[in-house]
Amino acid sequence: MTALDWPAEVLAQLEFYWDASLRPRLDGLGDDEFFWEPVEPCWSVRPRPDGTFVADWSWPEPDPPPVTTIAWRLGHIIVGVLELRVDHHFGKGDMTFADAHWPGSAEEALTRLEEAYRAWCAGVRSKAPDDFAAPVGAAEPEQWSDLPFAVLALHVNREVMHHGAEVALLRDLYRAHPAHIRDAV
Repeated sequence: MTALDWPAEVLAQLEFYWDASLRPRLDGLGDDEFFWEPVEPCWSVRPRPDGTFVADWSWPEPDPPPVTTIAWRLGHIIVGVLELRVDHHFGKGDMTFADAHWPGSAEEALTRLEEAYRAWCAGVRSKAPDDFAAPVGAAEPEQWSDLPFAVLALHVNREVMHHGAEVALLRDLYRAHPAHIRDAV
């Protein structure tokens, strides 16, 4: 039996999803749709007094949690799933949620998503297959620290796919909403 090439396998899954599903579904995303709040209450990304943006959230999360906007969901993928991990595993390691700047427009989100996705893939590609068995250590919160990098990398794939599918559904709902159908005519 040959050794599994973990970087190649993990990236094949993510890259297929990116190329065939997620990235094509984001074409044409504008700010109205990005910030659309389909129901009340809704969590989104909002400006801070200094002009940067931050996501709505609270801990513990309300039960049930509010519906989130495309801005929130893409921001979660960008900041929480990709940028923080790129920084902690392949960069300086000093980025935190508290100092994270969330995308404040659809254009910025798409640019940062592309950059974070490319950086994550490059980082994963740079790891040797044996590195996937090593614990992630202090680069992650305690619940992840003893787990192998392979588990974390598969979790990142799952998060991108899960939230990417939610963004696609919100785009479908936005397009089908009676107010937006009238606007398109």
